[in-house]
Amino acid sequence: MGRTADAIAEGVAIATAAARLTVKNHILVGTIARGGVFDAARYAEDAKAALLAMAQESDDAAELLDALRKRARGRHSDPHGTHDYRDRDVRNLRRRAKQSIGVAERLRKMTENPEALHSLVEDARIAAWGDVRGNLDRRLQVEGMRPDQDPDYERMREARMQALKLVDLQALSSAQRARKKRERSAEKAAEKEASKETAKSGRASRREARHADRG
Repeated sequence: MGRTADAIAEGVAIATAAARLTVKNHILVGTIARGGVFDAARYAEDAKAALLAMAQESDDAAELLDALRKRARGRHSDPHGTHDYRDRDVRNLRRRAKQSIGVAERLRKMTENPEALHSLVEDARIAAWGDVRGNLDRRLQVEGMRPDQDPDYERMREARMQALKLVDLQALSSAQRARKKRERSAEKAAEKEASKETAKSGRASRREARHADRG
């Protein structure tokens, strides 16, 4: 992988992380602050919007770099600041613009990939749960506190219930589905093995019968 490809991959990773943070905040507001229910399809749209916003930022950066490159061409005097580019910077500015365009293209392709959007939403959901769990852990460090001793008990109780809806119940449901799938696979394997044994026993019985007839 060349320098440009490496830079594009790094830019996509940074932009995806920013989009994931945006979606995570939407999940926290929608499910905790507003008492909503986690809806993966809804947040997939949020993920798409966040990625498109990051792609637009990359396009804007590419346009700015092109303008700076054109202004720098033919200028050979000493620069007066970090962004006061000269002719010797033209090649680097062109490469950076190409990288920004590459990042924008990759991000837009992600918005057309349902699996990529689902993965981003799932990562955001896990991150949101991490925030909620961290807050709850800090709240629960005071051992033995009764509800009537905690002035924020009712508010935190609602947060805990929403967190349960957000992660725990979904994780439990996934685990149950996986367990049932394993059980069905085991049952099918056992039935198949039993059928083999039955067929094997039948063949053995027929052989014995033939031998008895011959005797």
